[in-house]
Formats: sequence, structure tokens, C-alpha cells
Amino acid sequence: MTTTQSRDIDYLDHAVILTTDLDGLAARYADLGFTLGPYSAHLLAPESGAEPIASNTANRCVLFGETYLELLGIVDESAPDPWRVGPVAAQREGLRGLVFGCGDADVVARRLESRHLAAGGVLALEREVDTVDGPRTMAARSVHATHRSGGWLGVAQQLTPRYLHQPRYLTHANGARGLDSVVLVVEDERLADEVRCYTELLDLAPRVDSGRHHFDLRAGRVELVAASAFTGDLPGGSHAGLPSFAVARIAVADPAYARELVHGNGIRTHDRPGGFAVDAVDAFGVHLEFVA
Repeated sequence: MTTTQSRDIDYLDHAVILTTDLDGLAARYADLGFTLGPYSAHLLAPESGAEPIASNTANRCVLFGETYLELLGIVDESAPDPWRVGPVAAQREGLRGLVFGCGDADVVARRLESRHLAAGGVLALEREVDTVDGPRTMAARSVHATHRSGGWLGVAQQLTPRYLHQPRYLTHANGARGLDSVVLVVEDERLADEVRCYTELLDLAPRVDSGRHHFDLRAGRVELVAASAFTGDLPGGSHAGLPSFAVARIAVADPAYARELVHGNGIRTHDRPGGFAVDAVDAFGVHLEFVA
């Protein structure tokens, strides 16, 4: 397990796959060859300085030691929704959020608030998780960006990574090693504005290659691409929902081996440069690419 090297944002902590069918989502990702962390319900602070309260969401996670995929489910529609997840799910389920990682949420909050990119201060998150030593409380501190592109953007300071990235959940049958990158597809006329926003959010200049803007972090990468240059399938099948987090890439030890496993579990695959892909319709709203 590695740890953040900076007080400010320096890595991609996790991508959020949102659903109203957490059991179905978890079963599909198990069939894709991932080991899943335990079911865990959220306690979320409704505002900065407030104590976390029970909420309408719970998760299972695909963990890689630092980066991860959060399989986030709305599991109790009658419960409070302090972080307003319900309206996002009502628009579209699937890959709906990115959370970057930092060493000090207060540092990030001050910087983003000075640039009018965040409001509301630092929010507390807790959830109970099973460990080999019994139940423990996983805790994090979160900053929510006011800018929303594709769903929501946030920053997390993981206070108890040992309870999140437990060694028993880090080995995957498909050989997955980490969350390599996420692709955001943007309307052509909005691309420059989105690039400026991410540059300010991450305090990082992009690397431009073949029309794509790559924000290379210590762990993980975000790519911004214009809709006219995007050759894949968009969630929902149209440009109506842009901007959209369209692709999540998973680094695996051996793409051919992973593809054989996925195909053997009855899931369709197709060729992609350096690996293979599973379409969004077969992966609960996210186009998954498996790369070396």
C-alpha cells in the first residue's frame, strides 16, 4: 500500500459507479474477475463541522492498494440523502463521479474556495467495515467541488487507509493492479472551459497528445476529449448527456488472461489497443477497458 506524497491533490483516489441495484452491480463485477470488499453503509456529514448521519447509500469496493472503484448503491430511498446522490442517479446511473486524493483536506478546501471551485468546507465520512480483527470504522474527510462534469467531483483525505485497502481484497482473479485512467467526453465547444477547470482543480497543466488532454497524476490519470474525436460508445448512446465520464481503464497483469476469464463468464468483449473492452451496457453504465 502506498500513501499520498502531497498535502494537496496528487492522485486519483477512486471512480464512482452509481446504481440503484447494488447487488446486481456487485455480482457483475465479481463476474468480471474482481474481488469485492464487504458491504458497508455510509454515515455522511450534511455540512462542515457536523457529525455524520445515516444515509441512503452503501457500497462495495474494488480495491487496488491506493486507487479503487467504488460500487455505490442507493439502498434506502426513505433515508436522508445529505450528499444529494439521488438526483444524480435519477439523471443516469453508471460512472458518475471522480474523487481525487490528498494528504490534507483543509489545504485543498482553502485553495479551491479561493478559486470558487468548492464551497461548504470539509465534510466527514464514516462507514463500518469488517476486518480480520473485527468491525472497524473507516473514516475520511471530503471536499466537494462546485463544478460538475459528468456527475460530481470531489477530493478525499483517507484517514484510515488500512481499513479500506485490506490485503485480503487486493488480489483479483483477472490480475487487476489499479485504476489506470478515466476519460471525460465533452462537447467540442466546451472542451477549452473544461480543460481550464481541471487545470485549476488539480493545479496541474495537462499533457496534450492527439487532441486529448491528459492530467497525469502520481497514481491515475484523467483524459479530456472532444466528442467529435471520441470513437467509443457513450453511456446512454448519445451526446445528450455530455459531458460524460465515458471510460474507466483498469491496469491488469495480462490482458489476454483477463479477457479469457471475462469471456468465460459469459460477458462480451472486443478489441482495444493494448487490451480489450467491455461495453457500458454489460458493465452497469461504464465502458471498461483492460490494459497492460
